[in-house]
Amino acid sequence: MGGRAPGDLLSASPTALRVIAAEAARAAGELLRERFVAGGEQAVGSKSSPTDVVSEADLAAERAIRELIAARRPGDAILGEEGGETQAGEGLRWIVDPLDGTVNFLYGVPQWCVSVAVHDDGGAVAGVVFDPMRDELFAAERGGRTTLNGTPITGSTCSRLESALVATGFAYESSVRSSQAAVVARVLPAVRDVRRMGGAALDMAWASAGRFDAYYERGVQAWDIAAGTLLCECAGLVVHPIAAEGAAAVGVVAAPPALIEDLRALVS
Repeated sequence: MGGRAPGDLLSASPTALRVIAAEAARAAGELLRERFVAGGEQAVGSKSSPTDVVSEADLAAERAIRELIAARRPGDAILGEEGGETQAGEGLRWIVDPLDGTVNFLYGVPQWCVSVAVHDDGGAVAGVVFDPMRDELFAAERGGRTTLNGTPITGSTCSRLESALVATGFAYESSVRSSQAAVVARVLPAVRDVRRMGGAALDMAWASAGRFDAYYERGVQAWDIAAGTLLCECAGLVVHPIAAEGAAAVGVVAAPPALIEDLRALVS
């Protein structure tokens, strides 16, 4: 593709990058929607465990995203869940989950999405989460408001933990799930209820729209939460990391300001 002139990187506004992220997510999303409707998709391999599967749909969607970003932003680094990190990059790094919720996808459960974010040395610049089955595009850019199909949205303002609807997710490894079950057992009596939908990126997008009051999960990877973190922050939620502890991996918690410390203490 060739490189860019030095001024090109500086001229890439958050809005312009958000538009590219949305274009890439929609391209992959339409491909995935067609495959989902057609049915018959099968896992073609596994990653961290036998339950951590990858399908041809994952691979095809990531190829579509990489091709579009390479065409629009030649020279940028791209980190994808399936293809790893490619290209040296010149300051911008795209972080891509081409199909968040693969197991849902394979089982015919319409709860999955595409996540595309772009970071510079200061963190997230823009990010989108696209839900093709509902035609919902959640988008945010640095210094702006989170939007849903172009309309500004705001996260929950819940101020009481006992009134909070909390989303979470579980790891693929059975040994890790046992410790996560203990945390859920601690959380459940303290909140309104807990939801486990099966996709971190869409969970965070829904939290940014107030469909959940809060979200937490351990074992998430950069591509799971890169876009979702920006969506939540630009929607008025607070996002904090959860430190690793023993066998428990690092994680993230997102919640309204009034709930963040109590929830973080409960799930850490």
